[in-house]
Amino acid sequence: QVIPGHEARSVEALCWAAGDRLFGAGLGGDITEYDLARLCAARSVEGCGGPIWSMAANGGGTQLAIGCEDGSVKLFQVVPGGIQFERNLDRRKGRILCLSWHPSGTHIAAGSIDVLRVFDVCSGQTAQRIMVNYHVHKVKRECIVWSIAFLSDGTVVTSDSFGRVQFWDWERGTLLESHTVSTSAVLSLAVSEKEDSIVVGTSSGATYQFQLLPVKMGSLEKRWVRTKPFQHHTHDVRAVAHSSTALISGGLDAQLVIRPLMEKVQRKGYDAVLRKFTFPHRRLVSCARKARLLLFQFSQHLELWRLGSTEQTGKDGEVLPLCRMPEHLLQLKSKGPEHIYCSCVSPCGSWVSYSTASRFHLYQVRYEGDGISIRKVPKVPKMLLPAYQLQFAADSSSLFVASAQGSVHVLQLLELGGCKHLHTFRSPSGSPEAVYLLASSADGHWLAAVGGDWAIHVYDLKCLKHHCTVPTYSCAVTALAIHPVTNNLVIAYSDQQLFEFSIPEKQYTAWSRTVQNCGLHKAWLERDSPITHITFNPKNPSHILLHDIYMFCVLDKSLPLPDNSALLMNQSTLKQLPETARQRQLHAFKICKKFQPLLFADLLDENCLVMVERPIMDIKTQLPLPVQQKKFGT
Repeated sequence: QVIPGHEARSVEALCWAAGDRLFGAGLGGDITEYDLARLCAARSVEGCGGPIWSMAANGGGTQLAIGCEDGSVKLFQVVPGGIQFERNLDRRKGRILCLSWHPSGTHIAAGSIDVLRVFDVCSGQTAQRIMVNYHVHKVKRECIVWSIAFLSDGTVVTSDSFGRVQFWDWERGTLLESHTVSTSAVLSLAVSEKEDSIVVGTSSGATYQFQLLPVKMGSLEKRWVRTKPFQHHTHDVRAVAHSSTALISGGLDAQLVIRPLMEKVQRKGYDAVLRKFTFPHRRLVSCARKARLLLFQFSQHLELWRLGSTEQTGKDGEVLPLCRMPEHLLQLKSKGPEHIYCSCVSPCGSWVSYSTASRFHLYQVRYEGDGISIRKVPKVPKMLLPAYQLQFAADSSSLFVASAQGSVHVLQLLELGGCKHLHTFRSPSGSPEAVYLLASSADGHWLAAVGGDWAIHVYDLKCLKHHCTVPTYSCAVTALAIHPVTNNLVIAYSDQQLFEFSIPEKQYTAWSRTVQNCGLHKAWLERDSPITHITFNPKNPSHILLHDIYMFCVLDKSLPLPDNSALLMNQSTLKQLPETARQRQLHAFKICKKFQPLLFADLLDENCLVMVERPIMDIKTQLPLPVQQKKFGT
């Protein structure tokens, strides 16, 4: 799920309070509560202290503390329906960059420039003030306390711009331990729930784990020891989190990394795999097959491109010369500060639609020779908001809008350039969750919708009523599509399982039952990237085309499933075998890893497949230069 961004609303701090309520704060000076069902900002309260740099909730989730630009720490009470200002704590000069509550809720530790303070929550006064750069001789630059943690035994842990992780006795104001982990700044810090492990992130892209270990075997005395270094990032590690089984880090290189702690994982499986997330698991590219157009979605604009073409043929791996170059037809800018949440182009290329958090737009596109004209459709029904996913019918006669509370709106598109609301499907379960995935059939008869509760509902577009619900599975749906010939619904889940459900018969197909009985290949199930798109080849009904970020796969249902002893990626091996031996080793999965990272793949016609790559280096060239590190031997 994604809560769309806003140009005027930066997010410097996030925290959970009162169980499952999510709050954010940033340099705009507002505290925002997010609606996790509608995926939007529910309400905002001004902090009245300038830009907000930090925020933390107490152990019970009943109070929020924010650290402001003006040096104040403000307390807010979490109440049903919002938050209420409670009071200010003792104000001092210098912005408050980090905050941490004592687990008992009696004290708050706050990090600033050159100093950390401990506040008594009852009195609001400063109980202790510690100069963090006092022990550094000949200091000529200020020391910034970037992150802080307050342990239950009274120890305060800080990370600073001098590359140190320090442990303080707050009552005496003395330094207990100091570890220099980097020549650059240590930007982030997180503590495990049992307070026996700490993870820190640095501006050189490295993360380090500290563990509380006995001084010697059997001893009761324990010390913090730096045990594990990891280098999964290239730039600043701005955020870290510590779960019971993994270290989680997010960097300026736009990567989220989940590093499992193998000693905490009971058995080898999905939880034991290192996972890196660079791209969002949602559609940012849509295709107009008949018109051979691609629509690219950016944060505040859309780009419409016509694909190039060639008249030549060649061998596998050859790059063919183009007789017609790709053509940039249109750039559509979104007005206002809100980011675009979803977009789509119709199969005929005549309609383009997109939505932000508060506005829905529909345009009609006309192609006149080499020219192009675009007209905004007026008086679009207001009931369509909020829109989380858009899908045009195969014949471009209708637009399906996934909305809040499990509802899907059907919009009829008129030839004269207008539209009218035809029907609204509502979830029979009455789910409050938003619909985030849609799939329509090629014959215009069926529509499948997936909500945040992971239930898949199938609707009859001819009778405009609910048809059936697919049996509930314990994982999130990452992609689904309806076969154009058989009207079977193919579903991919986040645990890499694949199901095929017959919509007319309201049951799983025989092939799907075979898959569940025999099981999928071990290497397939251990992949860390979810399937993001599914399509089909009408010329060969037994083929299912699917892809994730790192591979493209043709799944041939007419061939046997591979067992774990077989090689899953065997295409290069098969090419070297004679025909008779090749037939014996054939299996259902044909995987290609030539195109990476793969944002989109779809079949334009029987003989043409379009793929969209987003090279990592294109993104990294737009980032600031990383901290230079001396490499051994250079």
